[in-house]
Amino acid sequence: MTEQKPHIGLIGVGLMGSGIAASLLRHGFPLTVLDHPGNQPLDGLLAAGAKTSQQAADLAAAVDIVILCVTGSPQVEEVLFQKGGVLEGLRQGGTIIDCSTAIPSSTLKIAKAVHEAGGRFLDAPMTRTPKEAAEGRLNLIVGGDREVFEDCLPVLQSYAENIAYAGGVGSGHQMKLLHNYVSLGFSAVLAEASACARQTGTDPQTFCDILAAGGGGGVVLNRLRPYIESEDPSGFRFSMSNALKDMGYYCTMAEEQGSQGAIALAIKELYAQAAQAGLDQSPVPVLIDHLSGLATRQPE
Repeated sequence: MTEQKPHIGLIGVGLMGSGIAASLLRHGFPLTVLDHPGNQPLDGLLAAGAKTSQQAADLAAAVDIVILCVTGSPQVEEVLFQKGGVLEGLRQGGTIIDCSTAIPSSTLKIAKAVHEAGGRFLDAPMTRTPKEAAEGRLNLIVGGDREVFEDCLPVLQSYAENIAYAGGVGSGHQMKLLHNYVSLGFSAVLAEASACARQTGTDPQTFCDILAAGGGGGVVLNRLRPYIESEDPSGFRFSMSNALKDMGYYCTMAEEQGSQGAIALAIKELYAQAAQAGLDQSPVPVLIDHLSGLATRQPE
């Protein structure tokens, strides 16, 4: 029964957050979302029983768990620390679940502030796409106290299919950046090879078939293949600007840890060049056009 379920507050009803919200409602969780100009249309969520709040502090005071689904560390810090922010209204024992992709050093600072305010904290960044978000089939990588993780598991399971516990606070964001570096790095390598194949006149289907049967097979090829073969970007709707942000976060983490980052810096620079060429809102597969000198438009 819904009255036995924790009341959830959601901040960030964008492409991913709207799917999370719909999944929470399907599973009977009382839901309040922060009204914000950046939200997707709320009509469907309101019809399904969601309520709205005009201020983050008021939302935090009214719910048991606050889920943050915003762009990254600056936005998380703003929504928590600003006047009228989440920390101002957080209940004693209230929980914050940060689903953003963030810099781990920022995450540790935020978690400390939440604990000092009497709250609990999990970093639970997502992988997969808005399609899986709408289906309640996201992947989550979770960092934080194990007991808090276990307490929140029923909530996480309402919008995620695969949930991995990575360790203490910050571990989720660390692993997400490692994951995204590998994914975006593989995408950059494949885009460069695809551009070279295009310029040498290699048949796109033959190119993909041979990679798929050998060392180039896998998730990244599956995502980019529709664009390589027929300029269909639907397999990887992740913007160049988001790729650049995540690569920047990874490079910051590597620098702070004293890790080797030469390859990552080169990949970051490639995404930066594409963004500066006017492709910042284009999906990652358009990197192929950029590298082959054909990126004169921004596909929808």
